[in-house]
Amino acid sequence: MTGKRKRYSAEFKAKVALEAIRGELPVSRLVAKHGVHQTLINAWKKQAMDGMVGVFSGKVEAAETSHQGEVEKLHAMIGQLVVERDFLRKASGR
Repeated sequence: MTGKRKRYSAEFKAKVALEAIRGELPVSRLVAKHGVHQTLINAWKKQAMDGMVGVFSGKVEAAETSHQGEVEKLHAMIGQLVVERDFLRKASGR
């Protein structure tokens, strides 16, 4: 039997991971409460905890700055290509 995989939103994953990190309920209770397998809950908890290191180390801001610079560079390249295309279109008589 082929079934569709359930997709969970980032907000839902964060909520469940935070509950698991807090430890107010055991994982078995979180499984019953949210209807998610314990393996997923443990994986989301680990991802959240690993991600916190990046938040406090400044790596997230550095990655965002790098990403923004790359986007600006790509926009400039697109603009240049559009100008070149228009020039060549006029030169070819189209």
